[in-house]
Amino acid sequence: MNPEWLALDKAHAWHPYTQHALDPEPLAVVGAQGAWLECADGRRLLDAISSWWSILHGHGHPRIVAAIQEQAARLDHVLFAGCTHEPAARLAASLVECAAVLPEMEAAALGSAGPPLTRVFYSDSGATSVEVALKAAYLSHLRRGEKGRRVFITLENSYHGDTVGAMSVGDPAPFFADFAPLLFEVERVAVDADALADVLQRRGEEVAALIVEPLVQGAAGMVMHSPEFLQKARLLCRNHGVFLIADEVATGFGRTGTLFACEQAGITPDFLCLAKGLSGGVLPLAATMTSEVIYEDFLSNDRARTFFHGHTFTANPIACAAGCASMEIIREENTPAKLARNGERIESGLRDFSATSAVKDLRRLGGIVAMELAVEDQGYFATLGDSLRHACRQTNVLLRPSGNVLYAIPPSCTTPEECDLIAQTMVEVAEISSLPQQA
Repeated sequence: MNPEWLALDKAHAWHPYTQHALDPEPLAVVGAQGAWLECADGRRLLDAISSWWSILHGHGHPRIVAAIQEQAARLDHVLFAGCTHEPAARLAASLVECAAVLPEMEAAALGSAGPPLTRVFYSDSGATSVEVALKAAYLSHLRRGEKGRRVFITLENSYHGDTVGAMSVGDPAPFFADFAPLLFEVERVAVDADALADVLQRRGEEVAALIVEPLVQGAAGMVMHSPEFLQKARLLCRNHGVFLIADEVATGFGRTGTLFACEQAGITPDFLCLAKGLSGGVLPLAATMTSEVIYEDFLSNDRARTFFHGHTFTANPIACAAGCASMEIIREENTPAKLARNGERIESGLRDFSATSAVKDLRRLGGIVAMELAVEDQGYFATLGDSLRHACRQTNVLLRPSGNVLYAIPPSCTTPEECDLIAQTMVEVAEISSLPQQA
C-alpha cells in the first residue's frame, strides 16, 4: 500500500528531468543502507546508479553518518563570507594534497607542467562548480587586460549542468535549445585534436577556456574518449593562452579507476570542478579548484576586483565534515580500485550478451559500465527509452537508462554477487524491450 504522503507529492512536488504527463508515479523510498534502497511497499532496490552517480561508499556509511551527527551538534552552519571553520579548511587541504600529483604527472607526460591546484572555492552542486570556473576564467583574463576573451570552447554532446553558464557550454540538444537566446557564445568541437586546433587557430585570442568532461561524457550516454586527446588539448590550450576546465563532477573520486580522471591523461587543468562524491554523495557540496596564479589575479586593494560569487550554504560545515570522512575512507579503502573491480565484474557479466546483434557497443572505464543497444533512433529521446524505463521499474535494480544506453555506476560497497545481479538485470531489461533477436 502506498503511503499517504505520496498523494501530497503528486499534488505539490515537481521532479527534475520528469515528464509528469507521461512518467508513472515516483518510487516511494523510505530507507537506504549499503547498496540497497527500501521502498514503502516493502521492495528492496539495488542502487546500480549510485542515486544519480553520487553515493560513493554506500548509503548510511557509519563513519559518514557519525561525522554528520557530530558536526551538526557542534556547528550546523555559518556563512563562509568572513567566517571559516575546521571541516572546510581540512577538506580543502585534503583536496589540494590529492591534486598535488597532477603537475608531476603532467611533467612526465608532456615535458612540462602548469602550476599546482592550491585554492578551493566551495559551492553546492556540480553546475555551480562549473559556473564558478567559467566566471573565474573569464574574469582572470579580464584582470590581466585581455578583454577580448569572451568565447568558450566545449565538446559536442557535453553536459555540465543546468545553470545559465553551464547550459551555455552544454550541448543544446536535447535539453537546452529553448534557452538559446539567453546563453553566451561557445564553439563546439568534436572530440578531435585537429578540430580543436582549427578553432584555436581561428579564434584563439577570443577564447577564455576549453571545458571538458575528462574521459567520460556522462549525460551523452557514458561516451568515452582517450587520454591522448586530453594531452593534446592541454598542449593546445597552453600554446594559445587558453584555460582548461576539467569537469570531474561525475568522474571524480575514483569513478574512472583513479581518484581524478585527469590522472590517466597526466594533465593539470587550470580549473578542476568537483561535486557528487565529494561529500560521499550524501549532502550538497561542490568545489572548484584552481592555481595560486589565478587566485592572485583577484588580489587587490581595489574591492571591485573581488570575485563576486557565493552561495548561502557555501562550505556548509556538516557537508564538509561528511567530505572529510569520505576522503579518509577513500585513502584507507582504496575506493578507486574497489569501484574498478565492480566495473570489471559487471562488464564480465554483460560480455556474452554484448556479442549479440542487440548490442551496438559495450564500454567500461573504472566503475562505469555502459551498454549501448542497437536501434535506429538513438540518443536521449530514442523510442526504445520508454520501453527500457518501464522494464527497469519492474526489476529489483534501480537503473535509469539514457535513451538507448543502459549503464551502471554502483557504489564501492557493492558485492560481487550484487554486481552479477546488476549485469543479469541489464540483460533481462534489454531482452524484454522489443530488441532484435540475438544472433
